Amino acid sequence: MNLPLPITVLTGFLGSGKSTILKALLRHPEMSGTAVIVNEFGEVGLDDALIAHAEEETVLLPSGCVCCATRGDLVAALNRLFEQMQDGSIPEIRRVVLETSGLADPAPIAHTLMTEDTLFRLYALDGIVTTVDGELGGDQLGAHYEPAKQIAVADRIVITKADRADAESLAALERHIERLNPAAEIRRVVMGETSPELVTGLGAFEPVAARADAAGWLSADAVEQAATHAHHPHEHADHACIGADCAHPDHVHDHQHTHGVRSFCLTFDEPLDGQKLSFAIELLRMTHGHKLLRVKAIAAIAGEPLPFVIHGVQHVFYPPATLDAWPDANDTRSRFVFITKDLSEAVVRQVIEPILSNDTALASAFASPD
Repeated sequence: MNLPLPITVLTGFLGSGKSTILKALLRHPEMSGTAVIVNEFGEVGLDDALIAHAEEETVLLPSGCVCCATRGDLVAALNRLFEQMQDGSIPEIRRVVLETSGLADPAPIAHTLMTEDTLFRLYALDGIVTTVDGELGGDQLGAHYEPAKQIAVADRIVITKADRADAESLAALERHIERLNPAAEIRRVVMGETSPELVTGLGAFEPVAARADAAGWLSADAVEQAATHAHHPHEHADHACIGADCAHPDHVHDHQHTHGVRSFCLTFDEPLDGQKLSFAIELLRMTHGHKLLRVKAIAAIAGEPLPFVIHGVQHVFYPPATLDAWPDANDTRSRFVFITKDLSEAVVRQVIEPILSNDTALASAFASPD
């Protein structure tokens, strides 16, 4: 048994196809040894063809996977699964997929897996995969905050029902998703056709995993490009947009709702003082933590030869870890990627930059929660 066991959180708005994808995945032999946990809110995600006797706490799926239809605390359910595996009550587990309900907020699940002492050595959050309805997703994003939040905290976005939408609509939906979370990879799925690597091997929540592809993990370039496009929405050589009636696809974002979700990247050319940076992050976490949907950074610390990885979800941060080398030996700047809710780049700068420049009085003036 290889510990910790990786956990994928599979989330997505109502009707977005989570269950269809999961059922297709469980038919793959490579997914044997997967424990599927269906959280207790809303619909049970696996239908009668795959899950029997949902009133029982743990059942064996036809694929040989174990399904736990949770009726209580997630921590207790995960500990119970591990105990049952140890005493031979269930087959050996290789990974866990947690399917949330359509209205779920995945952030508290991430908090639990990042901070719960009893789980820390047994399980590791591999990543958050969010499904988006290719046919209805644009309207859902405009009307509801829940799918926007699910996208904002995701490591991978899976657009389902891609065969039921035209190419232009899908492209517009992808642009909308990229504005909410430029750092996440987007994939399309048709008729539930998928493979296990869609939800496994992400390594997104374990900072050490960034060593394999630190630049891809950070995705700072994608965030910077998205921010540049957002700041200059009308600069297109082949199209002139006048007024609010512009229907050009590249301008759809001017009229779509992002529910206050935004992303931006802060870059520092000179190495940072480690103690000042720790204080700045702590102040930001304490005053605006509920608005920090995701924070990722690769930072150069003065006096340290290797860069540090910083990773947080809202008010919870992993302990910093070091990389074996810089992703690009010619670029040793510190780069911070923020995805926030109702929190602007200006406010984040007003908290962080004065501390890093030793002007803590100015930072305190801007740090009061709003």
